[in-house]
Amino acid sequence: MTKLLERIGHFVIGVAEETGLWFRMLWKTFRWALRRPFEIAEWGKQMVRVGVDSIPVVFLTAMFTGMVLALQTYYGFQRVHAENFVGSVVALAMLRELSPVLVGLMVTGRVGSSMAAEIGTMRVTEQIDALQALATDPVQYLFVPRVIAGLVMLPFLVILGDALGIYGGYLVGVKLMRTNPILYEQNTFQYLTMKDVWSGVIKAAVFGLILTHTGCVRGYYTTGGAEGVGRATTNAVVSASLIILLTDFFLTKVLF
Repeated sequence: MTKLLERIGHFVIGVAEETGLWFRMLWKTFRWALRRPFEIAEWGKQMVRVGVDSIPVVFLTAMFTGMVLALQTYYGFQRVHAENFVGSVVALAMLRELSPVLVGLMVTGRVGSSMAAEIGTMRVTEQIDALQALATDPVQYLFVPRVIAGLVMLPFLVILGDALGIYGGYLVGVKLMRTNPILYEQNTFQYLTMKDVWSGVIKAAVFGLILTHTGCVRGYYTTGGAEGVGRATTNAVVSASLIILLTDFFLTKVLF
């Protein structure tokens, strides 16, 4: 019993320490983001990496999510003769929840992991120490461009995912299930408001911050050589994914 309590105590203390470290580095990142020099070229490079290079993943994820959701909803609504409302469900689900969360998780797996591996490799090969020796702050040079890229580009990816998901639902509902196209289009946008759009955009920005910052923090505190880099990469994906899912609940509670 004593050992069990010790393990629980160590776990709680570890989580508290990790949380404090995460927020301390976030504060440093925001503080350095407002200081000169501004690495505009590096910002643009990271935006391409986070945004443009992630378009194929977002395309497949959002399109097929909308198609599967429409297919499942159609069969469910068919039992109560409400097939014409499939478009409404797909649109609301994609804008409010599915597109921000799924895009955030997919980009975490693609970009967050690579950031952790890149910065972790720099740590174990002492490149970060070299930056500090050259009077370059690692947070300003490594964290700020990546976090800004996540904040800026994730909302655009989510908007793209919204459009693709709704279109995928349209293809299934109208082309495959032969729903009336005019009624489908009317019901798709009839119950949408700008609040639905902005809630997804706000979630996307927060998730972009979470996944990039978590990847940077995990990489920055890497230890243990090549094995440590692999461990940091795994921890970055798992931590960012869990934080995104937890944050999504509280954001939904606040926004709605």
